[in-house]
Amino acid sequence: MSGHYNLKALIKAIRSCKTLADERAVIQKESAAIRTSFKEEDSYARHNNIAKLLYIHMLGYPAHFGQIECLKLVASPRFSDKRLGYLGIMLLLDENQEVLTLVTNSLKNDMNHSNMYAVGLALCTFANISSEEMSRDLCNEIEKLLGSSNTYIRKKAALCALRVIRRVPDLMDHFIQKAKSLLQDRNHGVLLAGITLVTEMCEIDESICDEFRKGTGLLVKHLKNLVSTGFSPEHDVGGITDPFLQVKILRLLRLLGRGDATASETMNDILAQVATNTESTKNVGNAILYEAVLTVLEIEADSGLRVMAINILGKFLTNRDNNIRYVALNTLNKVVAMDTNAVQRHRNTILDCLRDGDISIRRRALELSYALVNESNVQIMTRELLSFLEVADNEFKLGMTTQICLGAERFAPNKRWQIDTVLRVLKLAGNYVREEILSAFIRLVCHTPELQFYTAQRLYAALSADLSQDSLTLAAIWVIGEFSDVLLQGGTIDDGEEVKQVTDSDLVDLFETVLNSPYANNLIRQFVLVAAAKLSARLAEMPSASTATQQDRLAVLIANFSSSLELEIQQRAVEFGSLLTLSDIKGGVLERMPPPEIRATIMGTVSERKPVGTTRTDKDTVVDLIGDDLSAPTPQAASSGPSTQDLLADIFGSSSMDTVASAPTPGAPSRSANDDIMSLFGGSSSTASAASPPPAAAPANNSLFDLVSPSASTAAPVPAQQAHQAPPPAAAKAQLQSYPAYDKHGLKITLTPRVSPTQPGVVQILARFTASESVETVNLQVAVPKTQQLQMQAMSNQNVAGGATETQQMRVLAPAGAQIRLRMRISFVKDGQNVTDQQDFSGFPADLTVAK
Repeated sequence: MSGHYNLKALIKAIRSCKTLADERAVIQKESAAIRTSFKEEDSYARHNNIAKLLYIHMLGYPAHFGQIECLKLVASPRFSDKRLGYLGIMLLLDENQEVLTLVTNSLKNDMNHSNMYAVGLALCTFANISSEEMSRDLCNEIEKLLGSSNTYIRKKAALCALRVIRRVPDLMDHFIQKAKSLLQDRNHGVLLAGITLVTEMCEIDESICDEFRKGTGLLVKHLKNLVSTGFSPEHDVGGITDPFLQVKILRLLRLLGRGDATASETMNDILAQVATNTESTKNVGNAILYEAVLTVLEIEADSGLRVMAINILGKFLTNRDNNIRYVALNTLNKVVAMDTNAVQRHRNTILDCLRDGDISIRRRALELSYALVNESNVQIMTRELLSFLEVADNEFKLGMTTQICLGAERFAPNKRWQIDTVLRVLKLAGNYVREEILSAFIRLVCHTPELQFYTAQRLYAALSADLSQDSLTLAAIWVIGEFSDVLLQGGTIDDGEEVKQVTDSDLVDLFETVLNSPYANNLIRQFVLVAAAKLSARLAEMPSASTATQQDRLAVLIANFSSSLELEIQQRAVEFGSLLTLSDIKGGVLERMPPPEIRATIMGTVSERKPVGTTRTDKDTVVDLIGDDLSAPTPQAASSGPSTQDLLADIFGSSSMDTVASAPTPGAPSRSANDDIMSLFGGSSSTASAASPPPAAAPANNSLFDLVSPSASTAAPVPAQQAHQAPPPAAAKAQLQSYPAYDKHGLKITLTPRVSPTQPGVVQILARFTASESVETVNLQVAVPKTQQLQMQAMSNQNVAGGATETQQMRVLAPAGAQIRLRMRISFVKDGQNVTDQQDFSGFPADLTVAK
């Protein structure tokens, strides 16, 4: 079987094939002929066959059977055979092949060859296929060749040393001294390979950097020569002398200057010279400038040099090349926290990138825009982001709505502006708003009674105009249902705008319109059901002929839900229908919810105590967002509902007592079932506990409208004072003992524990407050150790008259046998003076939590 005469004939035969089957037949026939020929000891035929076999390999056909023949060619004294043999080894072998062990001896012999080109072939092969074992075997040969007088060999030996330290980092010590000598070489090729080797060493082991920091001056000298050298035909690329070497030097300087002030000082001047003198009209110059910028930003550079680097990135943003703009935006994203003011100077250019046709550039510009928002520019930046939100791709909208609302939440000059911003977001992209953002908006409205009419009016108008935005619909329905009485009473808006008075019939019409809308889904229907029940209860408090008519319409609307295919909605509709006929309890069940507690979400903490209509940002009145330390509330803020995060940061510090609770709003039910509605938006219950409820507590139904179901824990709320002052059973009364916990400034607090025999570990504690003189705004906040959990109810009356006694209930769940320990913070006003005190208490018996 004879094959084609030579490689040229084989290529011609394969190209003449008309089908893949013909090509496969030619390859199979030729491979068979090559295998037969390998049995003969003809060196010329072997050279020819290996050449054809490598071509077959490049076409994707198997050629592994030629590996041994490649080794035979390498052993040939002829240079042409060695070259082809080493090429075959590099193509047909890799470091995992067992045959590779046979190559080691050939490489070692050729590394000591008298012909530098044969040495070069061996070094080139080693750098491509060497394994860990081969690296250890030939390490000494590589080290010796690094000191060769031949620049061609030194350059290739440096690249082989790079392969060795990547495979076996333990051998790095062999090359440190030789690498230092390479940095002194005048040949650009050797210097480039040597700097690459040193850079790899420094990246693998930072301690090696100390060995080379002494050479910083030498590197600076090399770079200065490259920058100041005129036209050099041998190394010129686009009018710049050896840009590849300049980039390598800058990368090594970045490693040597990181965290070292002395080395950084040495390179400051040359970096400024590179940044100033490098031509930026061509891509070659931009590559050098980019590396110079990265070096300046990572070393201990002067502030002026950092500003210059950021200005170079700002100039990149005006480049017409998309790649350069993308790189600039990506880098600015990483350094914006380092020098925000310098980046702010390029804010307009960054905002222009939001209109770029490239989606990747728009994405990076958006990320950078979020990072630039601060108190001084929040209104300008938000306006630009809202403008972009109108035309943004849908994939951007979810992130944009979140970031805009969080920026407004953190830096808003006043609550009116913040509410307007969120309303604008809901109008533009209501279908792309996270649940946490909606929850924060609801909490903000609840904590801003001054703007509840304004917000309800705006939401009513927005929903009347557009029913297609889900989040807008949910927010509007919830706010209108909760604050319909405020909306119906009317009011004025500060800017003098005329507001159309909303009537009860308008609200009912809106509910019906929403339900008949094609955009209505089950969640919206659930919200409308609750809002209709709440509105009916509000109208009952404003009796008139008109309200009676609207109540009948609402009753019909609720009754229509009783045939809903959704079992949950159907059940609640029936329960609401029954509840609305019970005039004595419907007002309590459907009363307005107390403002939910400020709470941390995955986004951050809502700044609900920012004053309305002011730009004041006193740390005592603003709860900051995302990663910042939470400031302590003022006594006035604390009395209205401080957050548990504030207490942890301010009262208890780094103490191990991290389960904290404070009392809910006075007069609210201890666990009202309408808290469940707030759970839709992530709000917490009015018991304001940072810990989860104890297992012994009555389980709360997590159903959507768990208002009047028999499983609800409280169908008809009991007045708080009555509940708190209820005496213990007569049989247990004699066993109860009071323990003094606090007695200062005319205020005395005693704690009376009570343990249930059937619930070991659950301790009911009744706190009694007595005062020799009247004190006002009494607020008790308590923390327990990590192993215990705490719940608190509202105080019967926060104003304690002289000689009177007020009470407050709390409940502690502790492991059986554990000592109950409380850390209390007491604040009150006496004679017009604010008094704040802290007291630790552990006076209960040690076996209190053990079942008797």
